[in-house]
Amino acid sequence: MLVKGRKVSGRGEAVTANYAFGPHEEDVIIKHRLLTRTTTTRGEPPLKKLQKKFTTFVLEVEKDAGHYGDCEKLAKAFLQELSTFEIPLLKSKAVVDANIREKENFNELKDDINRQIVQAQADIEDLKKQLVESKIERQHKEECEAIRKLIATQPPRSETQKLITELEKEIAALDAENTAGSRLLELRKKQFALLLHVVDELQNTIEEEQKSLVEEMRLATEEQKNGIEDASGGSDAMAVD
Repeated sequence: MLVKGRKVSGRGEAVTANYAFGPHEEDVIIKHRLLTRTTTTRGEPPLKKLQKKFTTFVLEVEKDAGHYGDCEKLAKAFLQELSTFEIPLLKSKAVVDANIREKENFNELKDDINRQIVQAQADIEDLKKQLVESKIERQHKEECEAIRKLIATQPPRSETQKLITELEKEIAALDAENTAGSRLLELRKKQFALLLHVVDELQNTIEEEQKSLVEEMRLATEEQKNGIEDASGGSDAMAVD
């Protein structure tokens, strides 16, 4: 696996891995290198060289007897080429094993970082709740302090109680005065009603007396008129006699 870069930090850290090839492309490249073992653009692929040496050795073996020296040389050359071909394979296997271990370590590190991230998020949520509770508690303390200052500006309880007692006495006196005023008002109403009744009776009496006086004057006038008429009648009689 080809790794372009990786960055690891402390708690809450992020792991950044940028790969040069995708998994499918990487498998194709590895397969091609195993088949060709071509590391440079020059020279013949090692697998083809091994194949040629093996073919040459087999063809030499299949020939008639008497070529043991050449077969031995070709066998040594083939084994040497095989050993040369095997060394990169062992290196590649070691690299693959190292990459597998690195990948396992990376996965463990990733899981550990994810757990730390989850724990950090939980801690952040707890801290948010604590912050809200702290704000509420601080607000309550500020309100209590404001109430305390307001209470401190007020007079002592003894003075307040004394003032309340005096106000209660004043209220009782005002109630008594109000009661006395109400009674006096009722009395004045009764007296005024009685006065109106007396005035009304007096007015009726005056009117009756005025009527009687007018009637007496009328009767007196009539009697006087009758007396004058009687007097004038008597003088006429005396004249006739």
